[in-house]
Formats: sequence, C-alpha cells, structure tokens
Amino acid sequence: MDGPDQLATMGADLGSLVGKMNTTLSTSEYASIVNMNLFVALLCACIVIGHLLEESRWMNESITALFIGLCTGAIILLSTGGTNSHLFVFSEDLFFIYLLPPIIFNAGFQVKKKQFFRNFMTIVLFGAVGTAISFTIISYGAINIFKRMNVGSLDLGDFLAIGAIFSATDSVCTLQVLNQDETPLLYSLVFGEGVVNDATSVVIFNAVQNFDLTRITTSDAFQLVGNFFYLFVTSTVLGAGAGLLSAYIIKKLYFGRHSTDREVSIMILMAYMSYMLAELFYLSGILTVFFCGIVMSHYTWHNVTEKSRVTTKHAFATLSFISELFIFLYVGMDALDIEKWNFVQDSPGKSIGVSSILLGLVLVGRGCFVFPLSFLSNLTKKNDHEKITFRQQILIWWAGLMRGAVSMALAYNQFTRLGHTQLRGNAIMITSTITVCLFSTVVFGLITKPLVRLLLPPSKTLTRMASSEPTSPKSFVVPLLGNNRDPESGTGHESVLHPSNLRVLLSTPSHTVHYYWRKFDNAFMRPVFGGRGFVPYIPGTPTEQSGHNLAPSAGNN
Repeated sequence: MDGPDQLATMGADLGSLVGKMNTTLSTSEYASIVNMNLFVALLCACIVIGHLLEESRWMNESITALFIGLCTGAIILLSTGGTNSHLFVFSEDLFFIYLLPPIIFNAGFQVKKKQFFRNFMTIVLFGAVGTAISFTIISYGAINIFKRMNVGSLDLGDFLAIGAIFSATDSVCTLQVLNQDETPLLYSLVFGEGVVNDATSVVIFNAVQNFDLTRITTSDAFQLVGNFFYLFVTSTVLGAGAGLLSAYIIKKLYFGRHSTDREVSIMILMAYMSYMLAELFYLSGILTVFFCGIVMSHYTWHNVTEKSRVTTKHAFATLSFISELFIFLYVGMDALDIEKWNFVQDSPGKSIGVSSILLGLVLVGRGCFVFPLSFLSNLTKKNDHEKITFRQQILIWWAGLMRGAVSMALAYNQFTRLGHTQLRGNAIMITSTITVCLFSTVVFGLITKPLVRLLLPPSKTLTRMASSEPTSPKSFVVPLLGNNRDPESGTGHESVLHPSNLRVLLSTPSHTVHYYWRKFDNAFMRPVFGGRGFVPYIPGTPTEQSGHNLAPSAGNN
C-alpha cells in the first residue's frame, strides 16, 4: 500500500540530488570559464606589453610574461586571503603533451639546417657528455652538502634526481634570448644542446627512478649509456620517418588541388602524432618532434602550395609563441603557491641557502663541461673561423644557465603528488627549484642580450649573410623571386668540391659529409619525397609558377 508513496519519495529525492549535482556542476563550469577568460586576457596583455618593450635591450616576452604572472599571482593571493595564487593547478600532462610539442617543432621547422648539422658533433658532445658531467657534479654536491644541512627526509634517489632536474637547460628561454640570424653559431650550439640535453636529462631521471640505487653495478652504467643511444637513435628515426611520410603523402596525393586546409592539417597532425608515438613508446618526444620539424621543412614544406607555405609558417610560429607565453605566465603565478611556502616559512634562511647552493652548483657544473668540451671540439677543426672562441664559450656557458619549465615539471614529478606535497624536505626542494628557475630566467635572461652585444658586436656583413641563408622556411620568399639555381643544393664556391680521399675527409669533415649528403639527397631522396625543385607541375593548381621553373638538374651540378 505504501509502495507508490515510497516510489514518489525516492523519485523526489533523486530529483533533488540531480538538481544539486547540476547546480554544483554549473558552478564549477562557470568558475572554469571565468578562470579561462582571465588567463586569455593575461595572454593578450603579455603580447601587448611585450610589443611595447620589443626594442628594449633587456626585456623579452618570456620575462614580461613571468613578471605579469608574478603580479597576477600576488593579486589572487591577496584576494583569496592567502589560500590560492593561480587560476589552474600545475599539470605535467598540460606541459609535456600540449605546450612543449609546438615550441620544439617550430624550432626544428625554422632552424638553419646547414648551421645546425655543421656543428652536430659539438651539439651532441655538449648535450650528452656535458649533461652527464653536470649531473655528476650537481648530484655529488647535493649529497655532500644537503645531508649536513638537514633539509628533510631525502634519500639517495632524491639527490640524484636533483642532479637530473638541474642539469636540464631551458630550450624555451634560449629561443627568447638568442637570435639565430644575429648569432647563428651560438643559437645552433645552445639551442641544439638544449634539445639533446632535455632528452639526456629525462633518460637520467627515469634511470634514477627505475634502478636499484643501493647497488649500482657496472652493467647498470652500461645499460644507462645503452638506453641513451637507443633513445637518441630511435627518437630521431621516428621523427624523420614521420616527416618523410608526410612529404610522400602530400607529394603523391597533392592535396593542394583540392584544399589548402588539408595540406596544413596533415602537416600539423603528422608532427603531433610523431610526438605522441614517441611518448607512447617511452622515447624522447622532444627529439622526435624536433627532427620531424627539420625533415618537414626540407621536404614536405616544398611540396605544398604557396598559400599552404605561408599558412604553415605562421601557424607553427603562432602556436609556439602562445605556448611559450602560457608556460612563463603560469610559472610566474605558480611561484607564489602558498601551500609549498608554508612548509619553509619557519626557516627562510635555510630555503635561501638551499637555493643559493643549487644555483652555485648549476654555475660550476656547466662551467666544468663547456670550456673543456669546447677545447676538444676546437682540436677537431682546422679552420680558425669554425673554432669556438673564448668569448663565444663564455656566452654558451651563460646562455645555458637558465632553468625553466622542464626543471619544474621534473621537480613536481619527483617531489609532489598531483601538484601537492606534505613533506618538509620535498617542499623545500620545490620552493628552491622555483627560486632557481625565477632567478636564472630573470637575471641571466635579462643580461644575456647585453652580454652578447658586448662580447660579440654585430657585424653588418655577417648579419646580412646569416639572414640570407635559405635553409629555413623563414626566408621562403627569396628563392621564389630570384634565379633558377637551387640555393640548398650547396653548389657554388665551396672549400670542398670533390672530396675524394681520406686526408680531405679528415681535414674538412663537415664539408665532406655535406657534399656526399647533397649528392645522395638529390639522387634518391628528393625524387621520391619531393623538395625544392623536385615538385612536378600540375596545371590548374595555385602553386607558384617560379617554383616549377627550378629544374631537378640544378641540384645535381
């Protein structure tokens, strides 16, 4: 008899519960929308203020975004009564999956390939061997100093993780403070080292987390070295393979006859898929997407229509630019997260001491490999103009001192759970990482531009030569307006035209390798995958006429 009444009561309760859930959900969604609007407004402010400060010798957009983030974090902290300082919770997935790929891909897409590969061995030497040296020095210093300071319950794995975290240079900061047209050698060395360095740091960091640190054997050391080479080779091959596949698809199907959007979409999606595949197979997504960008700029970009070239160039640059601003803006706000600072407020002197020691270890660790490895690199170069001068070595040491979002992401991975920590030692390491990242980005970043101008005064001739190097999509208008010779073919007045013996190979290895690579590229790669001067003309397409006047034979002379 009470059955219908019971059902009615249950229905009313269920309706009330659903109503409450909808109210809660809508409130949460509204708060997220408000936060997103505020963050987008801050990004717009960063762009406007950065434009106004564009001519400054000191400021750049990354530091501007960092300061705006700090000011915004302070305002939020005051308005919430000291309980919150940011609009979003830090997420490693947000950084590694969504923000980092467009930055590194665009750097590979725009890099001057000839300058990069000419110094490839030096870049790998700095990025791999140099990172290992820096890791050893920072870890050794942390073990011997922090144990005496009693910073908290940290074990051997934590100290080794500190070495991996602070041996990771910030490639994003490098892009902001160095200009590859003004200082092509410095840019290629420091940024290229940063890309390899990030991969090496991640390998070491994962090894620290996975190996049994109580008994490290010789086989473990060889396994670590083997893991690095496996990671480096497979990541590079995967990135190059994705770039070649996109070039082949676009060349064969020629999407431009139907839609420019398809060409742009296939390039963006193939590049992002290469990064995600690398992460899926526990490879280095940074290396993969970087080399994918290089291969796409060499083959795929020349297979698409003129409209697609302009669109892709600006689309990739825009995505990279917004991601960089997003990272620095968030880092600035997260630096004032009160939860982590509450653990160190009773001993601020110790926190400052830990940060100072870490900064000193970073300075020493980088100096211990830049100058010796530069000396070794110079021994292999015969021409004086190819050697790294002492002034350039100082700038390489200084420009690589900045620590940023990669170090913060690794620190959060090691010392927090979902962005939160309840241990004093972990909180000290997080706050110290934030302090080092802020100090190095602001101070070292501010001084880098004036230091470059002081030690390497700009030369009009060199700047004009560097900016006219047609090896990147930045200068895509030049070959379309000029002669019929392929500027990438490497023909012309070169120091090595026919390197036919071992003596010439040893005396000028970079020129020799470039010579044989160009012959192989023109004979086998470009006919299959396309590229400048190797794209067939199809009537009725919007492809520029001048691009088809470049005969394939021009690259074989």
